[in-house]
Amino acid sequence: MCSESDGSYVGPTDPLNQANQETAVRQPAAPRRWSWFSFVTGILATSLVFTFVGSVKRPLAVAPSSPTSKTPNGDLPTDAQAAPSSMEEVLQIAEDVTLHMRQYLDDYTALLVKQETIGGVLTEPAELAIKVMCTHRGGKMDESEPMRVYLRFVSPPTIAGREVIWGENLHDGKLVVHEAGLMGLVTLQLDPTGMIAMRGQRYPIYEIGLTKLVQKLIERGGADRNNPDISVTIKRDLQLDGHNVDLITVLRRRPSGKEDDFSRAEICFDTQRKLPLRYTAYGWGSDANKPPLIESYTYKDVRTNVGLSEADFDPQNPDYQFP
Repeated sequence: MCSESDGSYVGPTDPLNQANQETAVRQPAAPRRWSWFSFVTGILATSLVFTFVGSVKRPLAVAPSSPTSKTPNGDLPTDAQAAPSSMEEVLQIAEDVTLHMRQYLDDYTALLVKQETIGGVLTEPAELAIKVMCTHRGGKMDESEPMRVYLRFVSPPTIAGREVIWGENLHDGKLVVHEAGLMGLVTLQLDPTGMIAMRGQRYPIYEIGLTKLVQKLIERGGADRNNPDISVTIKRDLQLDGHNVDLITVLRRRPSGKEDDFSRAEICFDTQRKLPLRYTAYGWGSDANKPPLIESYTYKDVRTNVGLSEADFDPQNPDYQFP
């Protein structure tokens, strides 16, 4: 799943990069720019209302009860034994991973595979090539650096080629977006929490990424620290996309009635690089063995400390297709 890079981290020896090889998310050459701005703006804005950030394609479907089944996100073997654990142990693992990322992770590229249920409807899986500059780069434990995100949609075909850039202190905090094909003749700036940007999306763009994923796990796990309806198991030394992972499974015996309530949640941690590689949550259904999928996020081909710069988050980058 992951080739490693010669990272650019300056400071203590970086365990994340001991097996890295240098890479970057490659983009096709920039297209010819056009001048008929007003006409295309009207078409593009109308199109984005219906298609931005993931299209909802089919009614709520039943997801597999475990990622050991065949899924778009990859497979895990089924022969490992699950050892009883506790939410306290899970929280300690998550805290250790967070500390490690804050110390050693400056930036990364990856292929994010995600699928979400929104408004009772399961979206089709989407693949996004991403670049992220972390808020804790340079080992800043206070996460005081402005976050940077670049996204290019690889699938589904209806939105493949869409590019999005967001920086915490860039463009007044707005998304810089263009569509693929003929609809990509202009660049738009959108409110990241606005109706268009959030259509087909469970979370705004600033919630994306490895650090945010673990932080959310800690927040949710903390609320269930002493919950007698929660049971936890860990399967160790599994393989996911060529990496050793531990699979943590959290089961809830009865609905909590809270937002984002789940019957089953599964988290995979890369044990060597101390990175979260997958999070999947299932809801409640009539068949306990086949609960409906709430959300699934898998980070593939994660390459850490590749030396991203401001140019990677500039719409004028010649490797991008922004008009």
